[in-house]
Amino acid sequence: MFSFLTKKYASAVCYCVCVLLSIGPAFAGDPIYPAMLIPDSLKKNAHAVTRLEEVTVKVNDPRDVRMTMHYIVTVLDAEGEKFAYFAGGYDKLTEIRSIKGTLYDGLGLPIKKLKQSDIQDLSGTGGDLMTDDRIKRHVFYHNLYPHTVEYEVEIRYNHSYYLPKWRPQDDESIAVEQSKLTVITPKDYLLRYKALNYKGEPLLGNDGSDRTYTWEAKNLCAVPEEPYAPHWSTRSISVLLAPASFEMAQYKGTMNTWEEFGKFSYILNQGRDVLPDNIKQTVHQLTDGLAREQKISKLYEYLQQHTRYISVQLGIGGWQTFDAAYVASKGYGDCKALSNYMCAMLKEAGVKASCVLVYAGEDRNDVTLADFPSPSFNHVIVCVPDTKDTTWLECTSSTVPLGYMGEFTGNRSVLIVDENGGKLVRTPVYSMEQNVQTRNIVAKVEESGEMSVRANSRYSALQTDDLHSALNSLTKEKLMEALKQVGFFPSYEVKSYDWKETKSVLPYIDERIEITARNYATITGKRMFIEPNLMNKTSKRLSVDSVRRADIYLSHSYRDIDTVKITIPEGYTPEAMPQPMTLESPFGVYSSKVSIEGNVITYIRSIDHKGGTYPASSYGELAKFYNSMYKADRSRIVLVKK
Repeated sequence: MFSFLTKKYASAVCYCVCVLLSIGPAFAGDPIYPAMLIPDSLKKNAHAVTRLEEVTVKVNDPRDVRMTMHYIVTVLDAEGEKFAYFAGGYDKLTEIRSIKGTLYDGLGLPIKKLKQSDIQDLSGTGGDLMTDDRIKRHVFYHNLYPHTVEYEVEIRYNHSYYLPKWRPQDDESIAVEQSKLTVITPKDYLLRYKALNYKGEPLLGNDGSDRTYTWEAKNLCAVPEEPYAPHWSTRSISVLLAPASFEMAQYKGTMNTWEEFGKFSYILNQGRDVLPDNIKQTVHQLTDGLAREQKISKLYEYLQQHTRYISVQLGIGGWQTFDAAYVASKGYGDCKALSNYMCAMLKEAGVKASCVLVYAGEDRNDVTLADFPSPSFNHVIVCVPDTKDTTWLECTSSTVPLGYMGEFTGNRSVLIVDENGGKLVRTPVYSMEQNVQTRNIVAKVEESGEMSVRANSRYSALQTDDLHSALNSLTKEKLMEALKQVGFFPSYEVKSYDWKETKSVLPYIDERIEITARNYATITGKRMFIEPNLMNKTSKRLSVDSVRRADIYLSHSYRDIDTVKITIPEGYTPEAMPQPMTLESPFGVYSSKVSIEGNVITYIRSIDHKGGTYPASSYGELAKFYNSMYKADRSRIVLVKK
């Protein structure tokens, strides 16, 4: 690794080792964590290594929390750069008090000190219309590997509503030599914490009037990425912190229970559901005399047609909604404001509804733990309860059907907030019988091997999510361009495309597409080779060479049924046909069969795919199931001309 070094630098390496072994203080110019001292076990699968991380959280009082971070990261290659910078957000609730940094070469010798003028101070606007969020960011931009960066940061929170979270290993591809979290509180302060994937309890200590809690992790190896692994946050060590009682701005509250947490959220937003008179009149014009379900439908339609999502985050506004009159006058709002506005209109129409806190997105964060109340949410929706059926409303979209949650907010723990406080419930789960794709294809193969295809498909529930997004965000021109990139066939042209979207609690989309596929059939002498599975092939083969570490996570269940009829040129007869295939496993059931009558090939394929979490030990069976489907989906018919 260091074979290119001159005698001068070889001496420096020797000196570097001696300094570390002496365990003495490092002076200016002395090596800091030379890369050569990283154990091979920590370099394996790693793009970077955290050499040292020390995080201290000191709660002085409910309106004054200080955090200091000192971390040293060695970057092994270009992909490790994502771990070698500082970025921190601040606003009226958070102050970044100081940032220091140093860049070291591979030997641990200092190259450059951070200058305050090098720190970027950026708007945290993103997609927001107005915000006081800002970001301080610094990068050394060094591309000789390995190298090491060191940062020391001090942050002050003028509230205790949310406390920092410790996750020593941010990603599968970073290893950790040593990381430590220390929390210091007054002795009479009740700190709540939840450790995940951490063995043992924190080390407790008392120092005069303070109590300390310490968690430490050492020698955490990077792990290879594995297909269908649960989200990293569920597998890595982390410690969640939360107060028992807290203050934010002029508000005080407690969160020992979800009921208490919900009560604070309700009080924070109480009285902000007053509609202006003109909107009250509109509500009655739209809903008077209608049944409950019709009222919900009319008002949701009105919301989608007359408002749009734009986030407005100012001060405590990240947690407290803008009132209903604001949304009525401006025509926009964030998730809290639009949900509050919808609840206000329903209330005026005599229908009870509540705002609901949810962690939306791919990482479901059911680490929104039932036994650990904390502000672990990033989105707000609406719940309209009933004795029989509960209606859920996504108020930030102008296109999502009434009552449909989709994968963005479906099947997860959420907190309903009302005058009684908070209640943890679960949003709808969409079953295999609901997430269905059916496709009927009629195709014709010419003597040249070219094929014309007409496919009619219906997608329902979760199978509509991606298509719905594309249909409602792309122009017809962009949509046609995207269809050309899907890769239906090696070479093809989309002749026409049309669809009809039916919006309901379980939405579905009917799709019609015509395609010309060039050279789809392979012609060799008298023989023609055809793959009868035209448009729904399993895309992934799984390697079974290594030992599986992570559990298997398959996000949802679904059913696909494809029926294909292919007309072949006259004079061809089958020489070899794929055998009927049935595969059964804990992950689902697959079947395919093909037959020929006259000059028409009929191919039928179906799969019932089961979602869920499965033990790592069953990965071999998953690989066998997927790889067998992959092979079966590409089986060919051999035809010979008489």
